[in-house]
Amino acid sequence: MIPPEQQGLEGEPGQPAPKKGSSLKGDRVNVCLLMFLYTLQGIPMGLGSSVPMILQSKGVSYNDQAIFSLVGWPFSIKLLWAPIVDSVYSEKFGRRKSWLVPAQYLIGICMLTLSSWVDFWIEDPEGPRIVLLTGFFFVLLFLAATQDVAVDGWALSMLKRENVGYASTCNSVGQTAGFFMSFFVFMALESADFCNTYLRTEPLPYGVVTLSSFLEFFGWIFLVTTTLVMLLKRERLPPPDEEPCVGILDTYKQLLRVMRLPALRKFSLVLLTMSISFSACDAITWLKLVGSGVPRDKYALVTVGLIPIKMFMLFIFSKRLTGEKPMNVFMKIYPFRLGLNLVVAAFIWATPYMITKNEIPLYFYGLMMLIYGFVSISMYTMFVAKMAFFARSSDPALGGTYMTLMNTLNNIGSSWPNSLSLLLVEPLTFKRCPTNDSNTCSTPELTKDCAGGCLTQLDGYYVLIAACTVFGILWLMWAIPVTRELQRKDSQEWKVKSQRQRKLEKEKSQILKGP
Repeated sequence: MIPPEQQGLEGEPGQPAPKKGSSLKGDRVNVCLLMFLYTLQGIPMGLGSSVPMILQSKGVSYNDQAIFSLVGWPFSIKLLWAPIVDSVYSEKFGRRKSWLVPAQYLIGICMLTLSSWVDFWIEDPEGPRIVLLTGFFFVLLFLAATQDVAVDGWALSMLKRENVGYASTCNSVGQTAGFFMSFFVFMALESADFCNTYLRTEPLPYGVVTLSSFLEFFGWIFLVTTTLVMLLKRERLPPPDEEPCVGILDTYKQLLRVMRLPALRKFSLVLLTMSISFSACDAITWLKLVGSGVPRDKYALVTVGLIPIKMFMLFIFSKRLTGEKPMNVFMKIYPFRLGLNLVVAAFIWATPYMITKNEIPLYFYGLMMLIYGFVSISMYTMFVAKMAFFARSSDPALGGTYMTLMNTLNNIGSSWPNSLSLLLVEPLTFKRCPTNDSNTCSTPELTKDCAGGCLTQLDGYYVLIAACTVFGILWLMWAIPVTRELQRKDSQEWKVKSQRQRKLEKEKSQILKGP
């Protein structure tokens, strides 16, 4: 699951900042409501990142993790149904509430239903029910992505024109708060060690909350708050010139015209391949840490402790990446990030030697925070550079369609390599049974048959790290001249010709051809 800070969906770069002199008078309640709705949206997103950690501690295979990673895809492909959410609605009920209310009711119902079964599916003696878990959480994230489209649109009509820029702040802060609650807070309260150390006087073998109770609590929160929003918040009708409603077919036609632009097609190839180099590091590393015995709550504590650093870096680099060639910074950071692949792999290799007798020394957490900090800084610097280039290249005449398409391509480019890496790690891992040379330990059944326990001869994680790093070097050699060429292109090469322009060109062509 892609964290909120990495996704183009929160705080669209093309969205205007709050104007100087703008006042929140009359909009304070609206800002609070938007922030709350985005916080609710962050709850399923955080759970999508928490569950893989729980599954890893249960010893599931990386193939199973690859299947579960599909739950994050709805946010990457929401562009496919976003035009329907924007165009099909009940005028009497409200354009945005027509989708927001049903989506949030269904999220609440889905959470309550899941709370009755999730603990059984995870604790099943025959192994976690991955397909059922994936199906339910995919539906949950699909509904959250639909709610995201509705709230993004509602923010534009809910706030005054001079305060529309606050929508991106509500989005970013709200999603991060929701992710924080359902990832860090949940992981901490679910951990018996954390609760026994900080919250209890007498130790118990379980945490304060379970995944089931967490889902049940927020299921009711969704149902109650959605009812209140439906009854108490009225949706104002915007003037026709403020929020034009484009038809479904017209929106899809716009997208097709954008995709036909040679500049965007070439940049799409860059976006869809740039994350392959880091996929093994991003998708597998932290699961390896949990599998090596690092407590889930400690990992969550490290990641949350770095959120202020991430926000600070985003603020600093946002001001420095507003020039004409932001992708130059991206390409300068890229080799550094490739080098971190090897540093992270070395840290994972050394982890079993640092963790002795199930005790984790303090310096281990210091190293983990330092390495993760460098990874985060490089990751978010590159993220801001991409967003700056998106904003510079987008055609303002197409409103949010152009930006949404770029963000979708970016999210897909981050999602598919991660899923593929998780799928490949086990086929590339080679083991042997020390008590039976004919046993290759290639299946769960053969692994159980090995009395002495299988020994890993070659870990597919390191194979993928090496392959991704080599690919990254080759990709960089190809991408540097390509991005330089794209940045040199005239702004007109990124714009779609209007119907009037196409008609004039057609008439001019006919005149030149003569009778």
